[in-house]
Amino acid sequence: MTTASTTLRDVIGLGNQLPRLADSTLIMIDFQNTYRTGVMALEGAEAALAAGARLLAAARAAGAPVVHVVNDGGENTPYDIRAEIGAISPEVAPAGGEPVVVKELPNAFHGTDLEKTLRELGSGTELVLAGFMTHMCVTFTAQGAFSLGYRPTVVAEATATRPLPSPDGTVVTAAALQTAALTTIGDLFGPIAPTVGDLGA
Repeated sequence: MTTASTTLRDVIGLGNQLPRLADSTLIMIDFQNTYRTGVMALEGAEAALAAGARLLAAARAAGAPVVHVVNDGGENTPYDIRAEIGAISPEVAPAGGEPVVVKELPNAFHGTDLEKTLRELGSGTELVLAGFMTHMCVTFTAQGAFSLGYRPTVVAEATATRPLPSPDGTVVTAAALQTAALTTIGDLFGPIAPTVGDLGA
C-alpha cells in the first residue's frame, strides 16, 4: 500500500484552511460555451457549470467581488469571444458591472489586467477559483496567483477537463487528469474545496 507524501503546503506551513466567500474574490475562469459542445467539449462540463452557478450565486449573496475571465483564441476558433461558441455561458453570465478580463494564455494573470482589476476591487489575498479546464487554465491561474502572493482556493466540483493522450500513447481519462490537476494545485498553490458547500459564507 502506497503512503502519501507530505504536501509542500504542509512542509512549508501554509495550511489548508478554506476561506469564507465573504472574505474572498471569486474568479470565474473560462466558463465559455466552448467547453459544452464540439471539439472542446469536456466530461462533466454541465455538472461543473451548475456548480459554478451555485458558487456565483453564493458569492454574490455574500457580497464578494466577482471577476470573470474569458479566453480569446481569435475569430473562427472554438474560443472566439465575438461568437456564441466563445461566449460566457448564460448560467454564469456577468451581472451588475462585474468585470470581464480577456486572456490569451492559460495563466489569467499573464499579459492581462487581472491583477490591476483585483487591486481596484480592493481584493485581499484570498481568491476562489472555478472554471475550465482543470489541468490547464485553472491550474496555471492558481500558480500565477500563488506566485503573486495571493492564496487561491479551487472549488473542485466547479471544474472539469477532458481525456488526453499520454506520452506512452495510452489515454489518460478525464477523471484521472482531473484528480492529478487538483492534486498538483493542492500540493503547493492552494487548498482544494471539494464542493461549493465546503466554503464558508
